[in-house]
Amino acid sequence: MGADGGRAKKVTGKVYKCWDEVTTKKKGQTEVVDYLIDPFVGGSSAADPESLSARHSFPELWNLEKRYGSIIAGALQSSLFGKRDKTVETKGGPRKNKNQRGSFSFQGGMQTLTDTLCKELGKDDLKLNAKVLTLAYSHDGSSPSQNWSITCASNKKTQEVDAVIITAPLDNVKDIRITKRGTPFALNFLPEVTYLPLSVLITTFKKENVKRPLEGFGVLVPSKEEQNGFKTLGTLFSSMMFPDRAPSDTYLYTTFIGGTRNRELARASTDELKNIVTSDLRKLLGAEGEPTFVNHFFWSKGFPLYGHNYGSVLEAIDKMEKGLPGFYYAGNHRGGLSVGRAIASGCKAADLVISYLNNASDKTVSDK
Repeated sequence: MGADGGRAKKVTGKVYKCWDEVTTKKKGQTEVVDYLIDPFVGGSSAADPESLSARHSFPELWNLEKRYGSIIAGALQSSLFGKRDKTVETKGGPRKNKNQRGSFSFQGGMQTLTDTLCKELGKDDLKLNAKVLTLAYSHDGSSPSQNWSITCASNKKTQEVDAVIITAPLDNVKDIRITKRGTPFALNFLPEVTYLPLSVLITTFKKENVKRPLEGFGVLVPSKEEQNGFKTLGTLFSSMMFPDRAPSDTYLYTTFIGGTRNRELARASTDELKNIVTSDLRKLLGAEGEPTFVNHFFWSKGFPLYGHNYGSVLEAIDKMEKGLPGFYYAGNHRGGLSVGRAIASGCKAADLVISYLNNASDKTVSDK
């Protein structure tokens, strides 16, 4: 996998860094690359190992390599230490460590989370489908509040706010006219970011029509399997992972198509993608007949690509935040692509806003 810095070995004209033990392409190791690394990268980021920066895409794996000299050795060491640290000592005796990773959802699906947030905010404070046209910072130091004014396309009215958290793609941020104390704040230093298109197809099959129902989380498809007719990135066994996702006599699958492996296919019609997904599920699970339900979501900017030059993107984001007091950028453009990472990014941004407003308030009080 490509990375910034670290040890590198040149293999068949390509440089792989950080994955020393699994990307040397020596005899007997090719399958590890083709059937472990490749599908893992494709399934988690819709990218391929050669296009990604391991340092920014998978910092935990990068740190394992830096600390232990290799990812595999680091994983083994961490696993051993992890077994020792399953309990935490407290005054009341040992207790299990609750900070363990795992998959979770809600009875109504992940939309329950956003619906609850919307309900907490209320209709008056939540503006949907409101494209931001301008952002103006005009704080003169005399007051800690109402530093920013925002104008949206929906009503052209200006709203005063204390701070701004933005999670839009950087391409969209460039389109916003930002001023700082009346002077245009140019964002020409923001580099171009490549976004990967992704289609998600939800399908259901009667259990009696799935001849090889595999148990587990799901399946990832290595790009090498394209030679055998596979075109999808992978499929989650959603109804097996979480209860009440489908009727008791039905399997529900969530399948991903596109990314760097096949950008154009991500933009295909629902009917074409249904045929492709059904074909792959026939080979993988022995699914027979047509799906009883199909739903299609297309994301033109499914994931930002953490490419080899992604360090310049992170530096530009930092520069943007430092140049605009009370302005914070969150989301999956740094720190990780997963939902969990995106939520953590939002929590961090909220903490920074609170700290910023508290510091501004303290400064105003001390100046009086």
